[in-house]
Amino acid sequence: MIYDPVSANPLSGNPLKTRADVEKALHDLFNPLLPFFSEGGARVRLDGAAAHFDRAAADLEGFARPLWGLTPLAAGGGTFDHWALYRQGLANGTDPEHPEYWGQVNSTDQRMVELAAIGFTMRLLPHLVWEPLSEKSKRNLAAYLKHARSFDYADNNWKFFRILVDLGLEECGVEFDRSLTEKYLEELDGFYLGDGWYRDGNVRRIDHYIPFAMHFYGLIYAKLARGDEKRVAAYKERAALFARDIRHWFDEDGGTLAFGRSLTYRFACGGIWGALAFADLEALPWGEIKGQFMRHLRWWADKPIAHGNGVLSVGYGYPSLMMAENYNSAGSPYWALKAFLPLALPDDHPFWTAEEAPAATDAAPVPLKHPGMVMMHMPGNVVALSSGQQNYQMRWGAEKYAKFVYSSRYGFSIENDERGYNLAAFDGVIGFSDDGRHYRVRESNETARIAGDVLHGVWKPWADVTVETWLLPANPWHIRVHRITTPRVLHATEGGFAIARADMNADRCVEAKGEASARSVTDISVIVDLTGQRDGRAQKAQPNTNLIVSKTIVPQLRGEIPAGTTVLMTAAMALPWGADAEAAFGRPPAAPDLSALEALFAREGVDVSAILVPERF
Repeated sequence: MIYDPVSANPLSGNPLKTRADVEKALHDLFNPLLPFFSEGGARVRLDGAAAHFDRAAADLEGFARPLWGLTPLAAGGGTFDHWALYRQGLANGTDPEHPEYWGQVNSTDQRMVELAAIGFTMRLLPHLVWEPLSEKSKRNLAAYLKHARSFDYADNNWKFFRILVDLGLEECGVEFDRSLTEKYLEELDGFYLGDGWYRDGNVRRIDHYIPFAMHFYGLIYAKLARGDEKRVAAYKERAALFARDIRHWFDEDGGTLAFGRSLTYRFACGGIWGALAFADLEALPWGEIKGQFMRHLRWWADKPIAHGNGVLSVGYGYPSLMMAENYNSAGSPYWALKAFLPLALPDDHPFWTAEEAPAATDAAPVPLKHPGMVMMHMPGNVVALSSGQQNYQMRWGAEKYAKFVYSSRYGFSIENDERGYNLAAFDGVIGFSDDGRHYRVRESNETARIAGDVLHGVWKPWADVTVETWLLPANPWHIRVHRITTPRVLHATEGGFAIARADMNADRCVEAKGEASARSVTDISVIVDLTGQRDGRAQKAQPNTNLIVSKTIVPQLRGEIPAGTTVLMTAAMALPWGADAEAAFGRPPAAPDLSALEALFAREGVDVSAILVPERF
């Protein structure tokens, strides 16, 4: 019998149509963790890989993160047979005399992140996790949480973690300094940009942390807070605005834009839809909210996202430590269970009783000023043209934030060797080399602007080389214009979308002057040089570099860039193979008028560089 990695996915085979299906999915996701609980119940250690924080904090992560799903399940009347195990773990993990003690919290400590789930659980389920504890265990747990909240939290979405702990302490009758709660609520309000969008902290880093953190926690607060009507109203108003925009990050099949960090949290990306329901906020028609939620869960059901024992892997579409952040331990993926927040709602809630409605996609490009994107909907995919966001702190930050284009269906690739210019994927980017070995891509912008649905950025791969890039939608194509000014000869490689590569070399590839394409059984990806200067290549990318599939082909254009100023014009597209793709394949867009693009930005350009260059804050 040949092992099928998809069958190990706990969501595999689940139709995910009803509340009962979602409840079953949660049980199926949690049950593989049971053998990994420690004897004292306080620690869950899934493998030997490490994160930057200590092992005790990683074990706490494995213990606490499932609570994001289990707590709503019990709050909504669902059955869970292991609350005694969690009570035992809470008692032992916060007991300094017990060998499974989680360790003392220090400033900006990973434990602060995980304690938020415990505060949330104490707020919703005090009868299960607080009241049955001994007086000694209550004192230890309360002291542990109060000690943690006395430190400064990271200046970003972490500030909500203190708020969630405080909700739990309040519910359980524990006295604490409420001035700290108000201080963080005020500082979180300072991250709000307008139009429903936040930045995550003191830079305008705008990624999935806005839906699955800033709004997710804000909507929990809106449902559970007492006596803060003004802020509750503000959180709901902002979320209602945000829902109209963030729906354009999801495609018609439920896939979401692969962009930014922490994508190993997978279906946490759909947590925003469940959070709207939890807060009783009909920001969109209930049928549309439910459709977005259920389709997103179903999108994950046929992907090999778990190990053979059913434990979720670090990775995205398959197990991959290569794309992980330095803060991802083996327990990190279980933030995905934030998606199960609607299980706190009764069967007769309009979220559950509504008929699923299809995604409200837009045939025209959709500019999103705050993240610096222009969204394009197409069959089974949503594409974002991206101005690029600077993010030096993250592993593979250039790939996660600074490519020209991102996609829900095709994801993006990370490079595995910055000394392998000829081996690189370069999907969605242009890479330059001056020695044939090392290379540079866009990492940040000098300036970035948006005018209507056209983006413009100025960036420097080297201090003495300047590149201006314009990005134009031409659905299903998009156009890139690069004006490169260099004092020396460079070599350039520019890539289209990465599509899944078939085994046994069954793909059909074209490598020609001015064009490259790759066609698999399911998809086609094409890149065209609109000025005919470069040679086409179908690059078989290094394995395990793409987020969604482990083996890909990337059509590329390659050529020499002479000293002086050179203008390149590129069109790229990828589609599921079929009649639409066949028709589009034969009709690449015409080269745009560069002088008209310059005039557009001279006349109407809106400076959004503050979004993309954090030093301005």
